[in-house]
Amino acid sequence: MSIEASGQITVADRDPSRAHWMELFFDLIFVALVGQLAHPLHDHPSIAGLLLFTALFASVWWSWVNLTFTVNVMPWLSRRQLALVMLAAMFAVGAIAVAAPEATGERAWLFAAGNAALRLVLLGLWITQSWGSGAASRTRLLVYNGVTAVLWFVSIWLPSPWMFALWGLSIVVEVTLLVTSSSNWAARVLPRMNTEHLSERFGLLVVIVLGESVLSTVGALNESWNLPSGIVGMLGLATISLLAWSFFMYGTDAMRVGLDELREAGDFRAIRDTVGFLPFLIVVGVTAVSGALDSAIQHPDEPLPQASAIALCGGIAIFYGTNAIISLRFGRPLSAVLGWAIPALVLTIALGVAAWVVDAAYAMAGAVAVLVVIVATSEIANRRKRLSAPA
Repeated sequence: MSIEASGQITVADRDPSRAHWMELFFDLIFVALVGQLAHPLHDHPSIAGLLLFTALFASVWWSWVNLTFTVNVMPWLSRRQLALVMLAAMFAVGAIAVAAPEATGERAWLFAAGNAALRLVLLGLWITQSWGSGAASRTRLLVYNGVTAVLWFVSIWLPSPWMFALWGLSIVVEVTLLVTSSSNWAARVLPRMNTEHLSERFGLLVVIVLGESVLSTVGALNESWNLPSGIVGMLGLATISLLAWSFFMYGTDAMRVGLDELREAGDFRAIRDTVGFLPFLIVVGVTAVSGALDSAIQHPDEPLPQASAIALCGGIAIFYGTNAIISLRFGRPLSAVLGWAIPALVLTIALGVAAWVVDAAYAMAGAVAVLVVIVATSEIANRRKRLSAPA
């Protein structure tokens, strides 16, 4: 679409309510980046590595959210304009992906350069599309994308830990600006927000992340080709499938409906939380579980390493705990959410205790059993709800 001088919106050559193919193409390089960042969780699991992955992923996740939301609130972008933006962003994310295995070492400069370039892509897009929205708007976008790009760029020449301090400062500036200016900014962008597009984008991203987990599991099984590893590999695929069932049978529709209701209520803060902050934890949880699966497949007759046990149980707990918080932010009744969230978290904690002492094969069997109970409970509750609904 395009905005005319009269303020009317005219139809462009793409459907802004659907994710464009170029957005999905961009997601492929983004998920490759997630895999690169998570590589240490698969080969050399450690608590320090788990924390480092979470910290580094926070920066690139925030960039993905910014790009996705920017495209969402600019429905007038033509498909060619969108394609150019996505390709430019893809090269920036590609640089970050190449740097990811040594993001805190010899390739830190490339990690910083890729993040700076991605923010410049966003800056250019906002300047070309919204520069005439007023002095306050121009100042905000120059700080939000311009100053932060400079921080990432300057960090290239700084030694550790000052380099990483600037990385953190850049994220803090962006988050602070978003939080403090939510009400003013929302008045301009909320009417243009397309909930169908946002729901589809996040759903498709989770599809690709789950797919990367399947690929990782198959690769680990290929390297450890024996019967015990094969059994654990099947349990791993069952674990991923049950997480997918929970998310796609309940999460995606709940997100679309919930965002519609929040937009109607003008609650931009809740939209900010459920779009920008909380889904980050869902992707982290799935990725952590994927890393634990590799360790279990490689050594099925030994207890999981401490970090892998935390990743397995913590990942499942984060996945369901975050979905519970999102449901509450969407305005779902507390009793209805706690009805499935408390059993899910209690069972996951019990699994975590067991995973420290039993062999990895039994830990994975326990994970599948826990997820079967959670999914079955949700299905039973959903069936009762449908039967009790008026005809």
